[in-house]
Amino acid sequence: MGAGFGVIASLVMAAYAMMASLTYQGTGFFTPLYHIASLIVSPETLQTSMQQAMGGSSFYFSLAPALLGAAIHMMIGAMYGVMFGLVVGKLHWRGATVVVAGAVYGVMVFALSSWIALPIASSIFSSGDQIKNMAQMVGYGTFLVEHVLFGLSLGLLFAARARSRD
Repeated sequence: MGAGFGVIASLVMAAYAMMASLTYQGTGFFTPLYHIASLIVSPETLQTSMQQAMGGSSFYFSLAPALLGAAIHMMIGAMYGVMFGLVVGKLHWRGATVVVAGAVYGVMVFALSSWIALPIASSIFSSGDQIKNMAQMVGYGTFLVEHVLFGLSLGLLFAARARSRD
């Protein structure tokens, strides 16, 4: 359950990230996917997407980097979902408690990602500053909201599952 819920929550997070990127950030709808993909592949598509958006074309699309970014994002979401699920199961959280815990967990994942996991991943994969400084590039406020939405979604999914079992 945790992995599946983590994937679903990662999709909620991605939807917000892509809408933020399209609207108030003005960096292009698919840019978050290319940003994530640049962990493994060249940041060229990320840069092109942002340049296209600055020129008025907000929907620059390249299939392979978009799929890679989505896959990486969903796998990380699955991993964080499993970890949250283990805690929820061990502590037998239900209802509002698990929803609030999910939001708090989202803040914790934000902090872990921003200052520990992304810099380490950047070093391991020789990815560069676009991964190391992802939270700063995206904007700390936006990055925090994305992660809180991830955690809230996880909490709501686990709460709904527990309710359906009662």
